[in-house]
Amino acid sequence: MLSHKKSLNILRKTNALLEGHFVLSSGLHSTKYIQCAKLLSQPHYADKICKSLAKKIKKNVKKFDIILSPAMGGIIIGYEIGKILKKETIFCERVKGKFTLRRGFNINKGAKVLIVEDVITTGKSSMECLKLIKNAKANLVGFAAIIDRSSKKTLKIKKKIISHLRINVPTFRKNRLPKDLKSIPITTPGSRFVK
Repeated sequence: MLSHKKSLNILRKTNALLEGHFVLSSGLHSTKYIQCAKLLSQPHYADKICKSLAKKIKKNVKKFDIILSPAMGGIIIGYEIGKILKKETIFCERVKGKFTLRRGFNINKGAKVLIVEDVITTGKSSMECLKLIKNAKANLVGFAAIIDRSSKKTLKIKKKIISHLRINVPTFRKNRLPKDLKSIPITTPGSRFVK
């Protein structure tokens, strides 16, 4: 498995982990910004991290039938993990604001389902995926992600998260910025602002 240090180096090299002063899509300020799409755009680097995550999944989840990933961020990582572990992989996408299975995808009754994402922050997307699993009368076996950047305060998931990396991303309200952060110019990244 890849070490924490080597993994961070890969994330920095691919610009998937940026450090500075960022305004996140939540409106909060942070010293770190994570965009896994940048890692996944470099398949030779992503492959190393996906293989490492697959080993952790194998060690923690004894048996499952299918991987479910939320669009957009989870599609590639779900596919890669499915390829490595030789599991069927499907994704859900938003239709009128709600996650839905389309394109002929379905979850069989009683199936053991693993939810795979790129980054887990609050777990909101994963919990929406869980509704689809429950509606299909299937069983959740766990949650997995390349990066778990959740905090106990905001995390909606109560089960263990299998992640390749756990990264602490401190966030601050605009009126509560530390002095050193105030002195760094603001960058506003994020897929919500991509044109």
